Amino acid sequence: MPQTILVTGAAGFAGGHLLERLALAPVAPGDLVAWHRPGSLPRPGPGATSWSGVDLLDPQGVDRAISALRPTTVYHCAGAAHVGHSWGSTETTLAINVLGTHHLLDALRRHAGGAVVMIPSSAMVYQPVGRALAEDAPTVPNSPYGISKLAQERLAGKTVADGLDVRIARPFNHLGPRQDPQFVASGFARRIADIEAGRWDAEIAVGNLDAQRDLTDVRDTVAAYQAIATRGLTARPYNVCSGRAIAIGDLLEMLLGRARVPIRVRVDPARLRPNDVPVLLGDRSRITAELGWTPAIPLERTLDDLLDYWRHQTP
Repeated sequence: MPQTILVTGAAGFAGGHLLERLALAPVAPGDLVAWHRPGSLPRPGPGATSWSGVDLLDPQGVDRAISALRPTTVYHCAGAAHVGHSWGSTETTLAINVLGTHHLLDALRRHAGGAVVMIPSSAMVYQPVGRALAEDAPTVPNSPYGISKLAQERLAGKTVADGLDVRIARPFNHLGPRQDPQFVASGFARRIADIEAGRWDAEIAVGNLDAQRDLTDVRDTVAAYQAIATRGLTARPYNVCSGRAIAIGDLLEMLLGRARVPIRVRVDPARLRPNDVPVLLGDRSRITAELGWTPAIPLERTLDDLLDYWRHQTP
């Protein structure tokens, strides 16, 4: 039977890498459809990808698009993704992540009731406790972003009761080539590349370097999304993580060790977040035992690829 796969947010970081992975799958889908935000210019997609500009905050537009498409699998990668920015743009974060997801799920319920829908939630739904978090840990988010992702999960649960097959990923921090430099690792890497090229003084301004994060290469992360969509259980959340936390300061040192020139580090109080989580570490036992997923790309390669990406960008 022909399969139609829809990726929302396909012009974004994880969505773009997922799109590449789906296009290279051994069994090609009948259709691979990529949604991007209207007015944006999507990066050229792989293979025979069909692009459409759809505004998730336009319920009638979403309904028309889903009615025409009737996808069999949906990866809902669209959304506001920056934890720190959610404090200053709470309304936008909630609108995009919650209301946009509601419009999508509501249209799918009406027009594609048999679809599998993979929703990337977030590790930020958990209550910070300073130890490895399994999927049964308390969900007490401490940021507007985390609240929006937990609301997505609750919407998904309601839609399951209405007949949709919704699967849930809870990714921890992921990084890699093409990541927005507003995120810490990519921001460090871009600044190093700019300094090497003589476009910036040899100094990096930083926030909290003591925070520890569980880091996974984005290419491993989207492989987990595919595993959850194809083999995961309905409404059962799966952590997507490495199971190892690294301090942001150590991450910076690894990148500085790859720099081609000496670089100074300066702490900038303006970069410190309210309610920053000291340790965010995941337990990946469930996804490994049930779906056979483990991260395959070492952090050293991820950082090499990330730096190489920024070194080849035109300013």
